[in-house]
Formats: sequence, structure tokens, C-alpha cells
Amino acid sequence: MSTHARDIRDEAAYREAEALHRLIRRPGGGQVSDASDLHVSPDGHQAIFSGVIVDQREGELSTRICHTDLVTGNTRILSHGPHQDRLPRFSCDGLSVAFLSDRKHAGDFQLYLLDPASGATRAAPVANGWIEDLQWSPDGRHILLSVAGHGAEAAGARGAIQSERAATELPAWMPTVEAGNEAYQWRAAWLYGLESRSLSQVSPAGLNIWEAAWCGNRLIAAVVSPGPSEGLWFTARVAIIDLETGVTREVYRPERTQSQLGCVRGAPSGLHLAVIEGICSDRCVMAGDLRVIDIAGDAVQRVDSRGVEITYLEWRSERRLLLAGHRGFESVVATYDISSQVYEEVWSSQDVSAAGLYMSVSGVGADGDCALIGESFRQAPEIAVIERGRYRSIRSFDLGYAQEAKAIGSVERLTWSAADGLAIQGWLLRPQTPAPHPLILSVHGGPVWHIHPFWLGRTVTSLMLLKRGYAVFFPNARGSSGRGQAFTARVLGDMGGADARDLLAGVDHLIECGIADPARLGVMGGSYGGFMTSWLITQDNRFAAAVSVSPINNWITEQLLSNCPFWVSLFLADSYVTAGGRYFQRSPIMHAHKAKTPTLHITGGRDRGTPPEEAVQFHHALIEHGAESVLVIYPQEGHGIRKFPAVIDFNARIVGWFQKYMLSGTADI
Repeated sequence: MSTHARDIRDEAAYREAEALHRLIRRPGGGQVSDASDLHVSPDGHQAIFSGVIVDQREGELSTRICHTDLVTGNTRILSHGPHQDRLPRFSCDGLSVAFLSDRKHAGDFQLYLLDPASGATRAAPVANGWIEDLQWSPDGRHILLSVAGHGAEAAGARGAIQSERAATELPAWMPTVEAGNEAYQWRAAWLYGLESRSLSQVSPAGLNIWEAAWCGNRLIAAVVSPGPSEGLWFTARVAIIDLETGVTREVYRPERTQSQLGCVRGAPSGLHLAVIEGICSDRCVMAGDLRVIDIAGDAVQRVDSRGVEITYLEWRSERRLLLAGHRGFESVVATYDISSQVYEEVWSSQDVSAAGLYMSVSGVGADGDCALIGESFRQAPEIAVIERGRYRSIRSFDLGYAQEAKAIGSVERLTWSAADGLAIQGWLLRPQTPAPHPLILSVHGGPVWHIHPFWLGRTVTSLMLLKRGYAVFFPNARGSSGRGQAFTARVLGDMGGADARDLLAGVDHLIECGIADPARLGVMGGSYGGFMTSWLITQDNRFAAAVSVSPINNWITEQLLSNCPFWVSLFLADSYVTAGGRYFQRSPIMHAHKAKTPTLHITGGRDRGTPPEEAVQFHHALIEHGAESVLVIYPQEGHGIRKFPAVIDFNARIVGWFQKYMLSGTADI
């Protein structure tokens, strides 16, 4: 295929990606192909969730509120948009559902209430901003809302796009103005009263609320900072807001200066709260240690979770927590009793995990039973339950994926030794063809993230590569979650150092085992994985082709242009004013003259997490030094390519690029 053309819709690779999309998603058919935001009713017999349905118009993804009977598996669609309906939550009596929708203005999510029996929907008053989260009070009389001002930015995991202000359109000639800490960038806690049907802000001015949760019916627990800048999240604290007195009191700050806090949850009585503490590189991507805090005395329980990094928690009774997380290759569900301080695992799997960035579930009862959206490399998303430690499928959303997944010859768990002897883990998907295979090293984002079994149907790149005989290698190098905080901390101050050597050692291991063909190696990744892709091709010329998505190529411009400068200085453990320091040493652009690998750069024009300038400057530097380079910018995308039909184009370009430079004579596919 042409690597330079803007319009590739007539190319074979585009048509193939589109056909896969149609098979797996069934656009225009009104069928659910994916799911998220699962919540179980109080009686444990029903589940609601955000179901993904692909509209006929250009194959765009839409989410609708859906309902599944956990006994029969019968599933029905409750809401009909337009735009996106998401985050449904049952009321305490199970008779009502609250959810968010942007049906009046795309991207402006507001509160709606739905009768699950009749499907009748009514809108709540409009908040002064877009709503990110909601939670019913224990007594069912109020709904707590986390509201971001128009102008606030979504987290990187959610696209890192700046919200458009809900205001009268201004003339096209009028300039944009930035001063810092504008009022419309702040986040606040709001309450909706079911009886009064009124909406009001309850958090004080001058306090930014990153996330909030009920702690009883009178208190709110929140992760807070003194300003709205994304960088301030990295030093946020947990505070309690008393709704009757208006008094705000800090109750917990991270024990480690490098750690962050998230997933705060209060007990039904308000006597305790739980929170996850861990080293994070992205807001909303939380994995770490469980802390349980006594509100009255501020005493802290530091829970030993036996190596499991906690990624989800909810209170199932006054003393019992339901937990989910990852340990190495395992996805785990557990309980913790705050009275006896007993941690007990109820289920684990190395084959199946939950949909989403990390493990999450929804509880049924107090003994560890739960429901989840289960999936794996071979399995499409499904509603499933875990009962007395046994996994049981309830409703699959496989519309044709099982047939396509036959391209996966094997799924293998790998462990190899890094240069310093540290054990590193990863996943290998092998094709049906015999080894040695052309190999794609696929580096995850973060660096604090974790590859676990996931559905390849969301973006079909790996499926298309497997069909062509490529093996796809997903390593979890040092800095990844799932191996404990000490393992994660090894990347601090050393991005592009030992973590890069971990990746190359994994490739060496596959070559030595006769699995990978050393003459046909490719590398790709997004975000931190985009940085690592750019970095590796400046340090090692073994790769025949590279695809860098939403990359960081110059740490100085990343700090000064992106919406999250603090994480740069935290993870580099340096300052950009240090002459010749890590900002210089570990920036791929400073080593562009060494790169020989043909590189495709892909970025979103609206990305605030890794701005498009990061890809632009490295692309120009490679061309200046004689390397083959192509830059692709999707104008409507943010951090990562997420919308259709851009995703189809994205898949086709990646596969075509590897075909052109890794398999001689097969450029036209």
C-alpha cells in the first residue's frame, strides 16, 4: 500500500480492517459488541452496563444503557441516545438507575434518571460543567456528582482532550487566552437531591476535587488539591468534607512522596474509608497498596494483599471490602475484613481478565461473589459472575470474533532475565505458521501500566498481523504494575535505561529460542510506548520498521507543552534546567541522527497529554538525517486513536507499514 497517501480507503489493508470491524461490530445491526461500567442490582439478580453499539453512519461507536438478567442472560437496551449514554448505577432499592449522557451536546455529560422497568427517562438540572462520575448516597436520597468545568481536561486514559466550553460561539477571529488556573478548569463535588430535584455545589471554593465518594450520608471523602492543574493530582491528598458544617479536614496523604492516591471509597456508616496508594504515571490508571483509614482517629491499616496490586475496591458491608487486582500473570478477586484484618482471595485466573485498563468487578453479597465483564485474547467480552470462586459466563457479546481469533496459534506466558538478573514477564501471541516468526514488539503505555489478557477486537491491528504470520510480543518491563511497588519504582529516574534493556532482553530471548526471526523485527507502542519506540530505534538498529503512536520525543517540550508536566520531572527525577541532564540524555530527538529504522509516527491533533508537536519534531529530525519517516495526524483525535472510521485507517496504516519494511516484496496488501 502507499505509505504517503492521505486517502487509503481503496487500499486492500483498509478494506480488510473495515471488513473485520464489520464482522466483529456489526454496524447498523443494533447489537452490543462491547461493554463497560458494569453494576449489579442490590438483590444480585440484575446487571446494568454501558453497551457499545456501532451506528451505521460511518461506523461510529455509541454507548447505550443496557440491562442483563443474571439468571437467564436475557439482555435489553434501555436507552437510545443520541450520542453517548454511560456509567449507569442502580439506586439502593434497585428501582431507579442514574446515568450520564451527552445527548444534548456532544461531550457535555449530564445526569439522567431511568426507570429500568418502563424505560422512562428524565433529565436532572444541568450542572455547571461536565459530569465525570456519580454515586448514590447510602440512604438513596442524594446523588453525588464529580463535575469538571468546561475547559478542564480529560485524563490521558480517557483521551487527554480539553472540554469545549458550553458558551455562545465566539467569532472565528477571536484569540484563545491562557493564564493558568482559570475558573472553568476546576473540578467540584455537587449534590442532586431526589426529593427537591435540585442541584448544588457542596465542595468549597479553592479546593479541586479529583474524585469523591460518600462516607456515610453526611460526609464526603475526596482526593483533593489546591488547584486544577493536572500536575497537582500527583501530590493530591484525601480529605473529608462535612456536608452539615462545611468543614474540610485532611485525613491522609501518601506515605511515599512519589506515590499517588485514587479509588477512594467510604464505608456505609462513615466511620472508615479505603483508598489505593501507588506510583502512577496517569490519572485514572490506579494500581497499588490498600489503605483503610479510621476517620475519627486517623489510624491506618496497611493491608498485606500477598503481592496483588489492588486496582478496584468497594464496601460490601460495614466491615468487609471487595477487592480486585493483578499479581504477575494473574487477575485476582479478594475480600478484606477490617475487623479481623483478614485478606482472603476468592478467585484468580491467568487466562481471563476484566475489560478495561485494570481489573474491576461489581459485588454480589458480602462474601466475594461478583459480576464482571470478562474477556481474554481469544474471548470477546461477556457478562460473567464469580460464585463461590467459580467463573460462569452469563451473556457473551461475540458477534464473530471467535472465528477471527483462530489466527492466534498460541498464547504464551514468558519470563526472562534482564541484564541485571531481574525476572521480567510478558505475553506472546504466536500465529498459526511455523517459527521463526517476524516479531512485533508492542510496548504498553504508562510506564506504570500492565498488559493482561484482553480482547483484540477493539483495535484489530494484532489480529491483522497474526493473520499475516507475525508474532506479537507484549512485555511488562520494570515500571509496570502487577509486580509490587518496588518493581514499579525501578523506572523512576531511569526511563529509557534499564526498562529499555528489559525489552531488548525479551527480544533476545525469543531469538535464542528460535521463535523470532532476527532479520524481521518491528517495534510499536503508544504514549510511553511511543516514547520507547522512538528511543529504541535511536539506541539499536536491529528493527526493520517502527510505529510510534502518541509519543514523547523531547522531554523539555513535553513538560512545557503538555497538560501533565509534573509527571515528567517525577519520572525523570531531574529538571529541564539541568544542562545535559536526563531531559537531554533521554530525549529521542537528541539521538535522531543515530536512527536508521523506517518510522511511522501517528498522533491526535487534540492530544494534550502528548501533544502532536512531539511527533512532528522527531519526524522532521529523522528526515533531516536521512531516515525514512511518515507523519500521520488525525485532527479529531486526542491521546490515542479511538473513533471510527479513524481506527480503521489507523489499523490499515500500521499493518501496511510493517508489511512494506519487514516482508520484502509484499508492500501492496
